[in-house]
Amino acid sequence: TWNPDLAYIYGTAIGEEAKTRKKDILLGPAVNITRTPLNGRTFEYFSEDPLLNAKLTVEYIKGVQHSGVAACVKHFAANNQETNRGRIDVKMDERTLREIYLPAFKAAVQEAHVYTVMAAYNKFRGAYCAENDYLLNKILKDEWGFKGFVMSDWSGTHSTINSALYGLDIEMGTKKYFTTNNLMEAVKKGDVPVSVIDEKIKRILRVSFFARRTSAPVNDTIVSTPAHWKIAYEIASQSIILLKNGGNLLPLNLKKIKSIAVIGDNATHKHAHGGFGAGVKARYEITPLNGLKARVGNKATINFVQGYMPKFTPVKGRYGRDPVNVADSALVKEATDAAKNSDIAIIFVGNNHDVETEARDRKDLTLPFGQDDLIKAVSAVNKNTIVVIVAGAPVDLSTATTACPAIVWSWFNGSEGGNALADILLGSLNPSGRLPFTIPVKLEDSPAHALNAFPGDSSVTYSEGILVGYRWFDTKKIKPLYDFGYGLSYTSFSYSGLASDKTEYGIADTMLVTAKIKNTGSRSGLETVQLYVSKSNSNIMRPAKELRAFKKVAIESGKENIVKLLIPVRNLAYVDEKLMNWIVEPGVYTLMVGSSSQDIKGSVTVNVKKR
Repeated sequence: TWNPDLAYIYGTAIGEEAKTRKKDILLGPAVNITRTPLNGRTFEYFSEDPLLNAKLTVEYIKGVQHSGVAACVKHFAANNQETNRGRIDVKMDERTLREIYLPAFKAAVQEAHVYTVMAAYNKFRGAYCAENDYLLNKILKDEWGFKGFVMSDWSGTHSTINSALYGLDIEMGTKKYFTTNNLMEAVKKGDVPVSVIDEKIKRILRVSFFARRTSAPVNDTIVSTPAHWKIAYEIASQSIILLKNGGNLLPLNLKKIKSIAVIGDNATHKHAHGGFGAGVKARYEITPLNGLKARVGNKATINFVQGYMPKFTPVKGRYGRDPVNVADSALVKEATDAAKNSDIAIIFVGNNHDVETEARDRKDLTLPFGQDDLIKAVSAVNKNTIVVIVAGAPVDLSTATTACPAIVWSWFNGSEGGNALADILLGSLNPSGRLPFTIPVKLEDSPAHALNAFPGDSSVTYSEGILVGYRWFDTKKIKPLYDFGYGLSYTSFSYSGLASDKTEYGIADTMLVTAKIKNTGSRSGLETVQLYVSKSNSNIMRPAKELRAFKKVAIESGKENIVKLLIPVRNLAYVDEKLMNWIVEPGVYTLMVGSSSQDIKGSVTVNVKKR
């Protein structure tokens, strides 16, 4: 959604439901950076960009904790792959750590005042994250001033003494506990000072007092309420992305359409619960097919056919199942027959939670279950074919982009997802979602894969450094299939009057950048205005541009808004690894406003003084 206000509202709702179920801590948000598009937990995470991550993280946590439930930000830190996650040793330079992988965690602590942190499974620079003195003690507790407690992930504890000394406060879910009696013995022997235990108790009590202080009489009805349904609908509707709309095929005009072929398992598949990892036992979930039927009514005939079946082959390992990528010829024939006899064909493809799942990364970006063959066959017999992607992570859309005039990205969109999608397709809602990650033409274009820096065996080095996601694509001049921040609309917006309040700034100043955004189309809509910054003639390696501010604004048809964006000059700093400090480099900066990382509408240059 690119909407921190919605993140807050979402947090309050999920916090209320957790509180109703007498839960003191909600194990989220998960804020790890999308380093590789194959990561099995990308569907849980926010973005490939640290600023977007941080803005959504802070508001979500504030919302949860406003409802009287402690949030738990995770997985701290550098947990960016599921492959070998229990033993992989992640290595990166300090600048990369501080500029890319830590900002959301730091904001969670210092801006949202999160009560708990979960350590990651992996190692970082040789030590497991649950016993990592540098991450847990030096950075989290000492440098950032974190006052809550650190818990391990389930079975993520590996020692007694090191865990106690190096920052872990609570051990969670394991078959062999390293704490309890073992910790008592370590204290008796003097291996763990009593003062260390005292400090852990203070942290645990601080969270406990918060939960008790906010444990007013619980209203057992605050679960799946009409108010929460409305929030679910709003989030789903603002997240749906229009990727392609050739010939203005969308929105559908039911005055001209008498029959619609709805094709694909994802039209009826429920995604709230499934796979391994994050999920909820939803009271209800409106599927895309049900949403379309409810909205279309008797205005057109809907012909549903299966299209493909989600089939898997077992592989070695506890969570091992690979999707079968072979089209079912009989189902494809059924789909093409339905498409031939319909005015419009809508194919629902993508993944499900057995494809995108915790503890496993995908092998590639290929659409599973022979979906590309299905897309080719259907689009060949019906030129009015729309592809709807239901997925939480990048997939290969080259076939769909070539074959079909319209593509919509719909995510695993919760209880009201089907209703929101139907309203987008039929035009009662204007799409306003934007990509939070880059979709490459091919996997090898992505930085970790271009550099053969994934997945590693016993260790992995983040050799791309700070060039993650769009930073890599823009700097290396690699054209993605769909770029970061991208999303179309049923209306159009023009940008003009870009200006900064001053031409020169000091380090303590805040830049005020304004732009006039006019809705030049026939529909009211939401536009996400993005402000990127670049530095010319820099003495250090810098990305071509970096997101430094954004704002989602509602603009009525024919109206013009003046959008104001703020950038504290200190936020332009980079990490100097020799000085181990944040440094603002003086000189000329270019401020670029656009609707995506590669669709820049205008720019202005400013100067930052030395002091």
